[in-house]
This record gives sequence, structure tokens and C-alpha cells, in this order.
Amino acid sequence: MSFLEILLVSFGVAMDAFAVSVSAGVAAKKIKLRQALLMGAFFGGFQVLMPLIGWCGGNACKQLVESFADWAAFTLLVLVGGKMIYEACGKKAEGEEPADPFKLKILFILALATSIDALAVGVTFSFVNVPLLLSVSMMGLVTFIASVAGVYIGELFGHLFERKFEFAGGLVIILIGIKILIEHFGKG
Repeated sequence: MSFLEILLVSFGVAMDAFAVSVSAGVAAKKIKLRQALLMGAFFGGFQVLMPLIGWCGGNACKQLVESFADWAAFTLLVLVGGKMIYEACGKKAEGEEPADPFKLKILFILALATSIDALAVGVTFSFVNVPLLLSVSMMGLVTFIASVAGVYIGELFGHLFERKFEFAGGLVIILIGIKILIEHFGKG
């Protein structure tokens, strides 16, 4: 994977956290810098931790699936991207947002929920040639910045763009999965 592809994957997996951050900004009456930084730290931290866990799990079973690793990477990325697109197009229930998205317990749950995609991407990383520390650091940094910005964007602009960002992130992840599969056919 090239640096550009790693950057695109980072933006792709950050979109869930960005969308939740925008929603948190909408829900809050007045945003304090501490709240935005705390949300960014939680979301960015989980976007580092979860792909590392996924990479360890994928590496543990790598020899079992090495013959179809490119197909596994493609499938995981398409599923993750498809899920993001489905959620972006789905109807959100009223009252779905927590009363105070900046409470530590709520932040933990939201960070965990928005980083499940990153866990699957981490499994994918174990199947393809990728610099792991650069990749997970990039995912964490991009998510941190996107989350902090998302809180303020939510405060200013509401829900105008939330689903569009989530949709775009899913599409980017699917396109990278397709590229991996095309490269697989180019090897043979």
C-alpha cells in the first residue's frame, strides 16, 4: 500500500468518528476546547488501538488464509465500506444521540463503536504489505483532527453534511478493496 492509499484509508475510517463528532457538536449548547480535544483523543486513540488488535488477530491466522489473503482483504474492505454507505443512507431514529456525548462513559462507547471498522481494516493490513506503525499512526492522527473539527462543524452547521462524509468514507474504502483485487489478478 502506498502512502496515498494509507492516507485515503485513514480518511475513510475517520468518517464515522467525524459524523459522530458533528452530531456531538449539534447536541452541545456551547463547545469548550477541552471537550473537542477529549473527543478527538478518544476517537483517535481507538483508531490506533483497534487496527493493532485486528492486525494481531489477522497475523495469527495468516498462514491459514495466505492463499486467499487478497480476496479476504477485498471482502473485508467492501463489507466495511458497504456498511458505512448503508448507515449513511439509512434513517436515523429520533433521540438517537446521547444527552451528553462528552461524558467519559459515553465517549468510550462511541469511540469503540466508531472504531469497529478500523478493527476490520487492521485484519486487512495483516494480509497486505503495509507499514503498520505508519498506518495506525496516520489513522489515529486523521481521526483526531477530523473529530475535533467535526465537533466545531457540528456546532456551526448542524447535520447538513454528516451522512455525505460517511458515504464518501465508505466509497473510498470499497475502491481501495477493488484496487487490491485488481492487483491480485495482475500478479497471476
